[in-house]
Amino acid sequence: MINIKNLHFKYNNQEVFKNFNLKINDGEFIAILGHNGSGKSTLSKLLVGLEMPDSGEIYINNLESNEDNIDEIRKNISIVFQNPDNQFVGATVEDDIAFGLENRNIPREKMIPLVKKYISEMGLTGLETTPPHDLSGGQKQRTAIAGALAVGAKILILDESTSMLDPEGRADIMSVVKNLASDESRTIIMITHHLDEAVYADRIVVLNEGEKIYDTTPKEVFSQASDLEQIGLDVPFAIKASSILKEKGITPEIALTNEELSELLCR
Repeated sequence: MINIKNLHFKYNNQEVFKNFNLKINDGEFIAILGHNGSGKSTLSKLLVGLEMPDSGEIYINNLESNEDNIDEIRKNISIVFQNPDNQFVGATVEDDIAFGLENRNIPREKMIPLVKKYISEMGLTGLETTPPHDLSGGQKQRTAIAGALAVGAKILILDESTSMLDPEGRADIMSVVKNLASDESRTIIMITHHLDEAVYADRIVVLNEGEKIYDTTPKEVFSQASDLEQIGLDVPFAIKASSILKEKGITPEIALTNEELSELLCR
């Protein structure tokens, strides 16, 4: 689905990526972790063509990302950014979801059922004509995700899409993400610095100063809790506590969530 080969990229003359390589498989749910300045948001911009590599190659669905192919690539990839207010372009929920369809010249008779479908799937029924200022942060992000899905994107990038939400809003969006990830026809790339969100991914890539330091399963990544803390990532309580218990020989494994930690302690 996505293949990054020998990527080099500088931003304001500062090197962000040097000889960076990454493969993301079709239908995979991958979390990309890193502190601020690690390169994770720059990576999302490179994937959607908002930035182009200085050298190296990015292939998406066997198409190389360049000026000639970027319009075709963008038919299959959508991104949801962190600030809900900055990406709401419609006067109402249904207008916002329809915006991308209109830009792609989708006929009105096809547009209407698509808008209705994704309003329903994102739990926005009853809010169709609601203006953005009357929505919660979570509802705005649900609207942005609905718009991304309505245009038929098979690759969905969530770039810190929960970072400006309150705990209730974060939990709301994560429930949406977990549900979307159950559909193996869709590839989800979640860029975050919240480790408790990454535990649900199939695979985690950890970046530090543009370098890939881990690329493996959540269990494997979180078994290195001290390494993650050293690069500025806040390890969730369940992982931190179960790591200490495992080191002392009290429990045989590391729990990723509070629920897993409770089960572990009960056993």
